[in-house]
Amino acid sequence: MTSKKPAGPKSKSGKKQAKSSQAAAAKQAGAKKPGRQADSPENAPAKTPAIPKARTPEVPAVPETPEVPAVSPALDRADRERLLAGTHHDPHTVLGAHPVPGGVAFRVFRPHAEAVTVVFDDVRAELRDNGEGFFSGLLPLAEVPAYRLLVSYDGTAHETEDPYRFLPTLGELDLHLLGEGRHEELWLALGSRVLTQQGVTGTRFAVWAPNALGVRVAGGFDFWDATGFPMRSLGSSGVWELFVPGVGEGELYKFEITRPDGSRTLRADPMARRTEVPPATSSIVDVSRHEWGDAEWMAHRADRPVHEAPFSVYEVHLPSWRPGLTYRQLAEQLPAYVGDLGFTHVELMPVAEHPFGGSWGYQVTGFYAPTARLGTPDDFKYLVDKLHQAGIGVLMDWVPAHFPRDEWALAEFDGRPLYEHGDPLRAAHPDWGTLEFDFGRREVRNFLVANAVYWCEEFHIDGLRVDAVASMLYLDYSREEGQWTPNEFGGRENLDAVAFLQEMNATVYRRCPGVVTIAEESTAWDGVTRPTHHRGPSGFGGLGFGLKWNMGWMHDSLAYMSHEPVHRKYHHHEMTFSMVYAYSENYVLPISHDEVVHGKQALVSKMPGDWWQQRANLRAYLAFMWAHPGKQLLFMGQEFAQGAEWSEAHGPDWWLLDPAYGAESEHRGVRDLVRDLNTAYRATPALWERDTDPAGFEWIVGDAAEDNVFAFLRRDAEGAPLLCVANLSPLVRHDYRLGVPDDVPAWHETLNTDLARYGGGDIAGQDTVKPEPQPWHGRPASIRLTLPPLATVWLRPA
Repeated sequence: MTSKKPAGPKSKSGKKQAKSSQAAAAKQAGAKKPGRQADSPENAPAKTPAIPKARTPEVPAVPETPEVPAVSPALDRADRERLLAGTHHDPHTVLGAHPVPGGVAFRVFRPHAEAVTVVFDDVRAELRDNGEGFFSGLLPLAEVPAYRLLVSYDGTAHETEDPYRFLPTLGELDLHLLGEGRHEELWLALGSRVLTQQGVTGTRFAVWAPNALGVRVAGGFDFWDATGFPMRSLGSSGVWELFVPGVGEGELYKFEITRPDGSRTLRADPMARRTEVPPATSSIVDVSRHEWGDAEWMAHRADRPVHEAPFSVYEVHLPSWRPGLTYRQLAEQLPAYVGDLGFTHVELMPVAEHPFGGSWGYQVTGFYAPTARLGTPDDFKYLVDKLHQAGIGVLMDWVPAHFPRDEWALAEFDGRPLYEHGDPLRAAHPDWGTLEFDFGRREVRNFLVANAVYWCEEFHIDGLRVDAVASMLYLDYSREEGQWTPNEFGGRENLDAVAFLQEMNATVYRRCPGVVTIAEESTAWDGVTRPTHHRGPSGFGGLGFGLKWNMGWMHDSLAYMSHEPVHRKYHHHEMTFSMVYAYSENYVLPISHDEVVHGKQALVSKMPGDWWQQRANLRAYLAFMWAHPGKQLLFMGQEFAQGAEWSEAHGPDWWLLDPAYGAESEHRGVRDLVRDLNTAYRATPALWERDTDPAGFEWIVGDAAEDNVFAFLRRDAEGAPLLCVANLSPLVRHDYRLGVPDDVPAWHETLNTDLARYGGGDIAGQDTVKPEPQPWHGRPASIRLTLPPLATVWLRPA
């Protein structure tokens, strides 16, 4: 006799009939709420009564297969203890639903829950309470259903998805790229990301913490008790991951990390794209809904190489430019102001999240999040968008050199040095009390390289000014003998930092056409703006930056201008020396925030003499600077001769431009000059087209130290000249003869910083000056000019 299924009512679908019998069995298995004693005999799965087997005489009987005894679904003690302690590396293997002998075992870990019921189709099977927040049950099912959980707290039931029924959200390619340190879109792989997984919407959390014994996610969704949300370790990648259904935009969260010593630490997400407003420190799940309106700008920003284009920069500290304004409010004022003054770009002091406002953003904890002080990430995108629509490029200060030691941020993130170097002497930054990144670790390099790409691609940033490059390049930077260890060749160069900067620049330029990287590098490092594949005399390839701040020019020229004119003849070289090395790199001439704080005085206050002379010196200096080879950068407030040092607490002294203020015209005059400088600059290719070509510059007279006079020509790609003459003495110089080319029939004065509308004495020469055939300064012809005191004039072919 062979076994045969008993006859029953016919159904159109055999599957539906089988499902209903499974459901009935499931209902029977979970019909009664069990007691709370863990692992007791009564918690063993209830056996489903055997279905009688009919026999048919037509077929010979075969021996029956013995039933496989059902296993207990309850977790063993070891797994329970690891989950309770936060040290389980793979909770998905023991929690959720798993096929086992006898059916499907359901295991749920919900601390503080009173009851948990598995729900699918028309089945409601209450799980047994195994104590300490663990619930389990065995249902006689052939396969794992698409189930939900009904969890009861204080008599109130909440239906939810089980996070432990979902597959990993990171694929093999992601993990491979992470392991190689080559994931150029790291922000899409790590951090929090709202997505749909297996038809369910929720948030994927992922964090790199290779030294952790376990990682759990805490947030508003679990009342900041991370116990019930352990993450799984994705093999040797060091990444921990968990998809939490139902969690969406705006949710606060952190990672609870169990360190190698068993202690726990609650950390903000290093990859968070949005944060709470400081001093609060939680990360926030973010979804961008901004629709960009700058397509035309983005399509054409790479049309001309930056070093061959007009490039004058207005440096801004957003929180203090107009204190109290949000990103969106700034978007209604900043583009109009910068556009009116004619600057081609703004440079934003660091906007990445930072805990201490007094650091001005240079001590970053949230490298992927714009500071929440001024709004959301989409609000910041709105500001960038409006600047682009106004025809203004956006540069951003970027700080990959170091990070602060806050215990909720990156320092010893998973209990051991991770982002910082393992050697305490290499890790500690001697000047700022911060920690230096370990540039030799591929995952850390990946974190930073991807961050550079992130700002350019996600926020349409047009350039990154990289802060404190010198502190990265030298192992002995600000360190005494015995406080640093030479590199493998016995030198003081940080080879890891060199490799990182080269990789960052190469990646940004490859992925982001039209973007420029700018180094704040204060030494004579060879090849800062040389391509990475070109080796220089030092044996190093170039660092690959597009531009470099010319700190030497800035220090020398400000030192010269600070001297009384009677003493300037002894310091003449401070204004000419820059031309000795002007073409060794692609330079920006920076009058930045660093020069107008901490006792250094505002730009106009550095100038000698009375108030009239200070302003005259300032105007002459600005016109000399705009004509000098290199790009220009001016910090906010200096464009209208603010006399006080900048303070982040109150920003520029806008009241100086109030018509009710008696000296308003004197400050407005300087601002009018800056506007005219930018207008003339943009209209004169000679001032920018050959900034990096020695053929674009010629001294007319560079040795007139007794006169305090400097005169030079700038030429555009076609050879058309502009003549710049600066008289930095307080004397009017009549009939001052200068040699000029003989192929220009007449010269026309296009700019004079001594005009009355700028606040000057209104001493002007003739509108048009014709050369005389008298050779001078080694030239076949010469012109005679009236040079106003403490003034710069520009002349172009008439």
